[in-house]
Amino acid sequence: MGMSVTISAAAGTDAEQILKLQYLCYQSEAELYGDYSIEPLTQTLDDLRAELGGGCVLVARLGEEVVASVRATVDGEGTALITGLIVHPRMRRHGLGGRLLATIEERLAGEWSAKRYRLVTGQRSEVSLRLYRNRGYERTGTEPVTRALTLVTLEKEAVPAAAPAFVASA
Repeated sequence: MGMSVTISAAAGTDAEQILKLQYLCYQSEAELYGDYSIEPLTQTLDDLRAELGGGCVLVARLGEEVVASVRATVDGEGTALITGLIVHPRMRRHGLGGRLLATIEERLAGEWSAKRYRLVTGQRSEVSLRLYRNRGYERTGTEPVTRALTLVTLEKEAVPAAAPAFVASA
């Protein structure tokens, strides 16, 4: 019987594993755009630790190993910026990215009072774009960065946390 993947809030001690996973996962993005100087590949451990302390960060674990992660912050107007959705290459195509995205959306709406979600990805990142479209995100803008890279912004409205169901008895 195999181990199951569990999703939970990241601990401060997860920073090193997240950084290593981030470095592994963004290699394909760097290759796609021909740019190995992208921020996820140059971020330092100290910078990541500071970022992890300022928002909602989730990890997916297979045993003790962090195999996926996502992070987000919520601004004063209730817009949650979701970033750093990464899944270990050997764990892709099993729905883990979608599970992680759904879990962070639920937490952001419930605990952080998010009213809408925003994501940004590169225009050539078809797998990411497909995931986001399938989860209800719609393109709201584009921003050319270099000749090779145009960033695509996608958004969707948050669904309010469901009220507890009341059971009537006769």
